[in-house]
Amino acid sequence: MNGRRPRFTPARVGVYGFLLMAALFFLAPLYVMLTTSLKSMDEIRLGQLFALPHAPSLDAWRSAWSEACTGVSCEGVRAGFWNSVRIAVPSTVLPILIGALNGYCLSFWRPRGANLLFGVLMLGAFIPAQVMIYPLVKLEAAAGVFSSLTGIVAVHLIFSMPMMTLLFRNYYAAIPSELFKAARIDGGGFWRIFVQLMLPMSLPIVIVAAIMQVTGVWNDYLFGLVFAGRDNLPMTVQLNNLINTTTGERLYNVNMAATILTSAVPLVVYLVSGRWFVRGITAGAVKG
Repeated sequence: MNGRRPRFTPARVGVYGFLLMAALFFLAPLYVMLTTSLKSMDEIRLGQLFALPHAPSLDAWRSAWSEACTGVSCEGVRAGFWNSVRIAVPSTVLPILIGALNGYCLSFWRPRGANLLFGVLMLGAFIPAQVMIYPLVKLEAAAGVFSSLTGIVAVHLIFSMPMMTLLFRNYYAAIPSELFKAARIDGGGFWRIFVQLMLPMSLPIVIVAAIMQVTGVWNDYLFGLVFAGRDNLPMTVQLNNLINTTTGERLYNVNMAATILTSAVPLVVYLVSGRWFVRGITAGAVKG
């Protein structure tokens, strides 16, 4: 006997079988959405849910992007896409910068009461968002930023602080303190060490934070509906308005195309940055 392990064992076959079934289970809805979006309504009425389109067409995609009615407006989800971009960019950049600064302070400078502050911040992560909506509405109305781009970005910033701070604090806690002490001996101050030393070392965890924040902000519906205002409604709110429109014929192909367009950005972010996400997690995102 050569001692080589058999290529296929019952356990390995079982694992691969389970993974294959799980992949099919999660990919089946996406397949149905994609094929339905390429069919005409006459073909959809045949009821062949899993059948490939006989004559694929992008008409439903064009309609979903620029013609479908999302309430009283019939401009598709294009406006919602750009609104989501305007919301997602500052709602990602600002929380990452402030979360990195918080984690840096809590890990290396440790001001008086830092542990208490961190505990209170983490406690805020467990408060349901629905509980905070009314107080935030009153505060933003008093500040004059309710139903504005500034208001919705501020809400995302507030609710992202616990997780962003936790990610960067744990990442910086894994960095040897001797590196920080050497920078202090060389004359580095608070901002110089942060900008020139810590931030350049933080690329893996920045990627993790960006993926989490972009996905969370882009997929958000509740905050966008309440705080964004009529002129800044994100893509998810417009998608809901499009799908729930009850006048006329329900165009399933257009609805499916609009749904895929709405979910395209998080899907692309994960596909492009997936390996960076895993690298950032293993580099210290879950270390304490």
